[in-house]
Amino acid sequence: MNKATYIWMDGKLTPWDEANIHVLSHTLHYGNGAIEGTKAYKTVDGRCAIFKLKEHTQRLLNSAKMTLMDVPFSLEELSVAQIKLLQENALFEGAYIRPIVYLGYGVMGLYHKDAPVKVSVAAWEWGAYLGEEGLKQGVRVKISSFTRTPNTSGMGKAKAVANYLNSQMAKYEAVEAGYDEALLRDDQGYIAEASGACFFIVRDGVLISPPNDNTLESITQATVIDLAKEMGIEVVRRRITREEIYIADEAFFTGTAAEVTPIREVDARIIGCGSRGFITEKLQSGYFDIVMGKNPNFIQHLTYIN
Repeated sequence: MNKATYIWMDGKLTPWDEANIHVLSHTLHYGNGAIEGTKAYKTVDGRCAIFKLKEHTQRLLNSAKMTLMDVPFSLEELSVAQIKLLQENALFEGAYIRPIVYLGYGVMGLYHKDAPVKVSVAAWEWGAYLGEEGLKQGVRVKISSFTRTPNTSGMGKAKAVANYLNSQMAKYEAVEAGYDEALLRDDQGYIAEASGACFFIVRDGVLISPPNDNTLESITQATVIDLAKEMGIEVVRRRITREEIYIADEAFFTGTAAEVTPIREVDARIIGCGSRGFITEKLQSGYFDIVMGKNPNFIQHLTYIN
C-alpha cells in the first residue's frame, strides 16, 4: 500500500503510522462497522476533484444508521474532512478515499449500544483495482460457489464491514482457481454482483443489469446507467441467469475501485469477442470523461480540492 502522511481520526489528522486502535475495539471482534470507497481524479484542467463526494458520504451515514451506529459527525463535517485530508496529504494527482465508522474500545459482548462510535478516513494513491491490463483487455471471472448473503440474513443494503467476509471468501476462491474476480448469485440462483463491484451484460445492443433488490445500491452503477441513457443506449434492469452470461455479447463490472472493467471470460466461456466490447469501451471512455471533468452534464458531481 502507498502510505500517505496523515489519516483523519475523529476530527484530528494523525500521522499514518500512529493511526492505531485498541485490540479490544468492538468492531474487531463482532464485525459491526460501515465503510465507503470514494475516488478523486486529476481533472482535465489540472485540478483534483472527488467524484460524488456527497453521495458516497451519505451512503456511509445510511449504512451506519442501518447497523445502529450513531455517527458523531454530520455529512458536511465528513465531507470537509475528506477534502482537507487530500489537501494535507498533497494527493493532487488523485486518490482512493476510505472512510470507516466503527465501534471502539470500552464494551465487550454482542449488545453494542454503549460502545463508542469512532470515525476515520484514510486516502492513498491506488491504481486500477483489477489492473491496467484488465481495463483494456478484460478480466477472467468465476461464478462463485458462495451465495451473496440474502437480505433475510443480514443488512445487505449496508456497506457493512461484516458483509465483506462473504466477498473475501468468494474472491479467494476465484483467484486460487486462476481467475481475476468472482461473481456471486443470490439465494434464488440469479446473478447478484461481484465480490466488490456491480455487473452488466450487453445483448443485442441493450445494456442489462440486475435490480438492486439483493445488491448494494451502487453509485457507480447509477452513473453508468445515466451515461448510457445520455448516449442513447437502452437500459434494462432485470434478473440475469448464469447461462445468459455465457452467450452475452459483452460484460463488465462497475464500481468506485473497479471503475468500468471489461470481462473477457466467465467460467471458461469466452464472452463476445474475448476482449473489451464496443459498448463497454464507449461507456468506459465516457465514465473517465465524467470523473476527469470533460463532460459538462456531470460536472456538478465533482468537488474540487485545489
